[in-house]
Amino acid sequence: MRIAYGVMGYGRGHAMRSLSVLPALAQEHEITVFTAGDAYEVLAPRFPTVRIPMIGYRYNSRGGHSLPRTLGENLGPMADLMLRGPGMEGVEREFRDRGIQLVISDSEAWTHRAAQRLKLPRISFDHVGIIAWCKPHFPADLYLAGLRDGLGYRALMGQPERILISSFYPAEPLHAGTRIVGPMLRDEVLRAGAVSRGSEPKNFLLAYFNKGEHQYRPHIDRALRLLDCPVVVYGTPNRGKSDNIEFRAPSNEWFINDLAHCRGVLSTAGNQLIGEAIHFGKPVLAMPEDAFEQRLNAHMIERMGVGMRGSLATLTPSDIDRFLGNESYYRSHMHEHPRDGRAEAIETLHRYIGELVRQPRPSKTRLGRRRPAGVKPSQA
Repeated sequence: MRIAYGVMGYGRGHAMRSLSVLPALAQEHEITVFTAGDAYEVLAPRFPTVRIPMIGYRYNSRGGHSLPRTLGENLGPMADLMLRGPGMEGVEREFRDRGIQLVISDSEAWTHRAAQRLKLPRISFDHVGIIAWCKPHFPADLYLAGLRDGLGYRALMGQPERILISSFYPAEPLHAGTRIVGPMLRDEVLRAGAVSRGSEPKNFLLAYFNKGEHQYRPHIDRALRLLDCPVVVYGTPNRGKSDNIEFRAPSNEWFINDLAHCRGVLSTAGNQLIGEAIHFGKPVLAMPEDAFEQRLNAHMIERMGVGMRGSLATLTPSDIDRFLGNESYYRSHMHEHPRDGRAEAIETLHRYIGELVRQPRPSKTRLGRRRPAGVKPSQA
């Protein structure tokens, strides 16, 4: 089966989730990844990968999202997406040339729309879909924003044939065709968990920023330097040791090792990292970006009792001290929540692929090449 796997390129979380299932899918299918940005740098060395356009946030001088810049600099990509510009035509051409038969998309709009135009079956596999394809589970102050973003997500991605959602917290699907599984734990995470299980955490805090070149502001640097424990920081352009802080370059191996042995995590509020932190039993001080999904994630961390919410704009040393002072309380709730959803996700994806392969599809002559010799359901 020739499958296009679309991955949203903003940040590294989408790429990390995809890495947990791509090797298993690639054993049975011919996979081509379509992505951009940070995800391209992660996935291109490992899989056949096509670079595509991307929509993403832009930042102001205070490290927050800039609405004017975000709107202005995304006008071109949005026009390309909605009006079938050169980027959209390029994705469709790649689909035809590669004889793509099915699309799996992790919050990636170009592959969703190309599949829709070419009448290819689609599987949505991400976390953001939890706001669109599950019953509203939003706190009062986020309720209207959640409904708005759910509508926007459905408008952008369309209605896929199958929906799979990975989440560190549970939710109730709106329809029977939607399935929710736990966090996607990569092999490296599981190996590190086996090695660190039962050992006492070391006395250092792990800090991660998904766009640290913008988010790591002077007040955050000051708050970390005033702590009486070491801090290991990922996601900024800085490198080397300075006072109690060690700035490290991106590295899956080192990051997972640090995550497995730290006393707690201070980070933006991405679903993938939170799921891995809970797996290791690490309390999380979540500082969400000004985006609904991350704000909801931070709310759920507090609701589950495994961490607290903070603010990228106003973080103080007392916020971190209060977080660290409640370590025991947060750790006491960890055993209620850890869950590895990868095996369930892989089984579900294989089943979905088999179901969609068995359904009648348009002749591949419409895609510029002949239909391949019979693909049996058991091959999916």
